Amino acid sequence: MKSLLAGVGTLLVAAVVTGFVLWPDSPVHLVNADPQVRGRFLQHWADGDVVVLVRHAERCDRSSNPCLGPADGITRAGSDAAALVGQGLQQLGMAQTEVFSSPMTRTVQTAHSMFGKDAQTQDWLASCGSSMSRDVVAHKRMGHNLVLVTHSNCISDFEAQTGFEHAKTSEYGSALFVVFGADGQLQPLGIVNADDWSSMLVKRD
Repeated sequence: MKSLLAGVGTLLVAAVVTGFVLWPDSPVHLVNADPQVRGRFLQHWADGDVVVLVRHAERCDRSSNPCLGPADGITRAGSDAAALVGQGLQQLGMAQTEVFSSPMTRTVQTAHSMFGKDAQTQDWLASCGSSMSRDVVAHKRMGHNLVLVTHSNCISDFEAQTGFEHAKTSEYGSALFVVFGADGQLQPLGIVNADDWSSMLVKRD
């Protein structure tokens, strides 16, 4: 009996370890990707094939940093970080890009800090859930990139629905870039964190 239990225990441990090995991790960080991956990313952006899910900047109610405004918004430091994200996206080119945000104060402020103006608000970017990936597809126009300023749980919902069930929680101001594949499926290209943009743009040049 002891040998049987030991054997079963060994099999369970092996199964758990195998599961961890086979589980998809988070999407690649584009700043560390090889030049070919970054090249494909830039081409997709130029073609208007990209959706970007940006997590809002640092929350005022979870920080000791000074607030930008209301307590349910972002901090001043978060606003500065969001501005850098916006500058990075603008250097990629925004001529064929639409910007939507969740109606929550923190996402509205983040979008404004990114681009100096308010974005069109969309309720589905706050509720998310099982329809997140379908909603992204429904709002993507052909030949136009789409920037979505949303929340960490919404990004997690999206990642889970596109093959990254065990991705790490997104950081404040991080951007998840997604492209529509040839098969019509959504394919995460990679992540750029807020403090990666300077290196990302240098590597682009």
